[in-house]
Amino acid sequence: MDNDPTVEVSASDRLPRRKRRRILSVSVMAAFVLGILFVVIFNAVMDYTNAEEFCIGCHEMKENYREYQNSAHFTNRSGVRATCVDCHLPKSFFPKILHKFKAGGDIWHSMLGTIDTPEKFEERRLTLAQREWRRLKKNDSRECLDCHDPDSFDFTAQRSRAVDRHEEISKGQTCIDCHKGIVHQLPKGYQADSDVTN
Repeated sequence: MDNDPTVEVSASDRLPRRKRRRILSVSVMAAFVLGILFVVIFNAVMDYTNAEEFCIGCHEMKENYREYQNSAHFTNRSGVRATCVDCHLPKSFFPKILHKFKAGGDIWHSMLGTIDTPEKFEERRLTLAQREWRRLKKNDSRECLDCHDPDSFDFTAQRSRAVDRHEEISKGQTCIDCHKGIVHQLPKGYQADSDVTN
């Protein structure tokens, strides 16, 4: 090994190495800036699509919004208001993103004309409602429980029937089992005894 020839690096050989370092540095900085730009744009799109104005932007949703405005989730004695996304969109990041992709199907159906009028929406309301009820049943009404904490219920302020039902929460029941139609009207053709919630 001591007899290995010494390799001399000329000034012209150093230049490409310096250039490579500069290109690598610029590439890393560009990736960092593009990453920040992506996060900012992604966050702006998420905020925009979470706004009520976006939710009711399709004219077939305007009637649903009027139903919501007549509910206790819009106006109540405590002044706490639940918006569309509070009930229809998970708070956790990955479930939220997944749900937004699934909701893209509703936008697609609106563009295709499947649900682009209140009349067409009404025809599909039962199917859409059942899909939402199944989602809430599957996730233990997570969006309801983001605001309503069963451990904080004041059973003395509830009617006896409500107390009995709220005690069922610990027995596999969840909010959506009893509270369908609390904000939006129940779809035509809905029958509680033939309900599909599994």
